[in-house]
Amino acid sequence: MFDARATIFAKSSGSGRAGVSVFRISGPRAGEALEAFCGKRGEPRKAHLRSIRLQDGSLLDQGLTLWFPGPDSFTGEDVAELQLHGSPAVERALMDALVAFGLQPAAAGEFTMRAFEAGKLDLTQAEALADLLDAETEAQRRQALGQLGGRLSERAGEWRRLLLTALAAIEAGVDFPDEEDVPAAIETAAIQPLIEMLADMRQALGKAAGARTVREGLTVAISGPPNVGKSSLLNRIAGEERAIVSDRAGTTRDVLEIRADIGGQLVTLLDTAGLREDTEDEIEREGMRRARRAVAQADIRILVWDGEGQMPERGSADLLLLNKADLRNGGPPEGWTGLSVRTGEGWENFLMRLRNLVLRSAGIGDLTRERHVALVEYVVRELEPALSGHLPPELLGEEIRVVLRKLDELTGQLAPDEVLGEIFSSFCIGK
Repeated sequence: MFDARATIFAKSSGSGRAGVSVFRISGPRAGEALEAFCGKRGEPRKAHLRSIRLQDGSLLDQGLTLWFPGPDSFTGEDVAELQLHGSPAVERALMDALVAFGLQPAAAGEFTMRAFEAGKLDLTQAEALADLLDAETEAQRRQALGQLGGRLSERAGEWRRLLLTALAAIEAGVDFPDEEDVPAAIETAAIQPLIEMLADMRQALGKAAGARTVREGLTVAISGPPNVGKSSLLNRIAGEERAIVSDRAGTTRDVLEIRADIGGQLVTLLDTAGLREDTEDEIEREGMRRARRAVAQADIRILVWDGEGQMPERGSADLLLLNKADLRNGGPPEGWTGLSVRTGEGWENFLMRLRNLVLRSAGIGDLTRERHVALVEYVVRELEPALSGHLPPELLGEEIRVVLRKLDELTGQLAPDEVLGEIFSSFCIGK
């Protein structure tokens, strides 16, 4: 996948003009490059103000340099870091010079891949680092930091320990078949650890949907008849004019998406076409078809009505919202939440109810990705029948060896190349 023998480099800071631009170099020639461009390596892990010069001796820039000799670095290799002024001209000149020096531009995720190969972090921690870089909300940040700190790694390690305990007891029983107390020993020393592990795995699976919701976000679809204030509601939640608002029916033709932070959770809000039965407009009919599909697939559904005409069918709506409360006498019908998007009347109550719906759908957990869930479900699916069927010790031992190998894919002790490629290629360049 990656050329581990090459010394690689990449810009690790953001794109565009900035006050500081950070470049990272990793590999066997990192120290040599630091000497060639900055005169010396300097004391490890201390910043030094240096003049950065090109190979012809001309001054490129002045900046800070840092030297991290391996294995005490992020990648486990020799690593150098240059912090220069964030000028596009400086960046281009430095990158050209590093290539001419024989260094190789890093691929996406290559620094993290090398850290994984050096044992600096396991596969679940590498995934957590990617999630932390992508985090948009407080809940995503907390969950990613927990994973990066080894929360799932430790739990998987405990599952592995319980499997090995059970396997050792079974193999001892197989080695001494004539001992009278062997069946009882297997029951207590092998079966009980497996029961304990499966119970903990089921608990982890029970929280997996909420954990993946934190990572991936929720979709909230806003639906209802035309001209009831759906687009105005989306604009007010977003805090800016994102959807076109008009008195003309059928203004919204397609599904409009915006991302928002609600209660610390990432939410994608969907503004959908108004639903009615009497249109001859082919494009509007297609918009309504898409609206119904978006509502059916959403995690949370808000049905908006303005009190005019026949009350729309609730369907599977999670929140019934009666808009234009400032124009009505009396409270909303039973089950409906009154609101005026225009004046803000009832706004805090609406937001509180929406936050509660969002928070009930999400929750911090350890199995944050489909890959995690699939592997743990495999172990549960394979071992539960083996325990209930009272397999002979030899067959149960073989079953445990199989699931051990599968469990090792979770942390990357054993992992197919295509899985590694998919995970590390999702990183940005420079990480």
